[in-house]
Amino acid sequence: MCENKSVLVGMSGGVDSSVTVGILQDEGYLVQGLTITPFKIDEKCKVEEGAKSCCNQKSMLDAMEIARKFGIDHHLVDMTRDFENIIVKNFVDEYFAGRTPNPCVLCNPMIKWKAMINKADSLGCRYVATGHYAKIRHDENLKKNVLCKAVDQNKDQTYFLWRLTSEELNRSLFPLGNLTKPETRQLASKYELIVKDKPDSQEICFVPDNDYRHFLENYLKKSITNPGDFVLHGKFFGKHNGFANYTVGQRKGLGVSYSEPLYVKKIDAENNIIELDTIENISFKLLQANDVNLCKYTDLDPEKLYSVKIRYRDQGSLAKCKIQGEKLFVEFQKAKNSIAPGQSVVIYEGDDVVGGAVIESAE
Repeated sequence: MCENKSVLVGMSGGVDSSVTVGILQDEGYLVQGLTITPFKIDEKCKVEEGAKSCCNQKSMLDAMEIARKFGIDHHLVDMTRDFENIIVKNFVDEYFAGRTPNPCVLCNPMIKWKAMINKADSLGCRYVATGHYAKIRHDENLKKNVLCKAVDQNKDQTYFLWRLTSEELNRSLFPLGNLTKPETRQLASKYELIVKDKPDSQEICFVPDNDYRHFLENYLKKSITNPGDFVLHGKFFGKHNGFANYTVGQRKGLGVSYSEPLYVKKIDAENNIIELDTIENISFKLLQANDVNLCKYTDLDPEKLYSVKIRYRDQGSLAKCKIQGEKLFVEFQKAKNSIAPGQSVVIYEGDDVVGGAVIESAE
């Protein structure tokens, strides 16, 4: 049974979550570990040492070994069925709707935090913790905890955490928020962890080779090649291999030539048509989004300029944001290119995450 200064750490078997255990122990927390059992969705999931994906058996064994190293209890929770029915199904459905999904954004609250908080409650643990690069600060004026960017801006992962609710933030700890990645690796060496040199996971955990097209074909047990028309400026411009093979903003692999580089501007899934255009014509100032979650304020100031990101590696752009009904409307000061339906739009005020939503359309 845990005590008040007690925490359940989500352990993936990687460097970040392993160092998280050591930091919390050093800070006097009573720590236990939790690993969500591997998602064997694709037979190409790797198990060998050095595999980058976090869905493999080796990662689970590494997490168990790290728990033994620190002398903490370690628990396994099987979320495979929920993962496939919610995360993987959404991933497949979104691609076949002509959208670009972001499974990590959905997985964090619906799989990871759900599993951690449920298990923490059963153990009597007050907090849950992960190896995400993010921070939480208490805002005295708002009387609530606020999600903030990590010190290491290159590793900051708040873009993937905008769906977390105030209740979940109140239960969460992010010990790596004030560290850089090199500092984390230094601690891994100090703790003499077997994963100290383990490479970072770069792919979606259930797409180990980072080839989503192969994953879709393997999962559906059929080819996603379904030739349709490319259209440029309203006119036929060649044939494509099936809209699910392309994403908005894509330039490489189109198989057509033009006097200027061409990009995917729009995907019409219903009619299997892909609209192409040049860079200056795939930029928009307005976007509409749904599935809104405001995690700092209860509403937005429509006259205020926020910093808004439309993809993880986006540096953020100034924009006005407003809520109308259940929709978020964003107006950028300067046009943004490759605004992809299905991706997340995340609103920042300084380092604070104000909220986010799922992009529906742009114009």
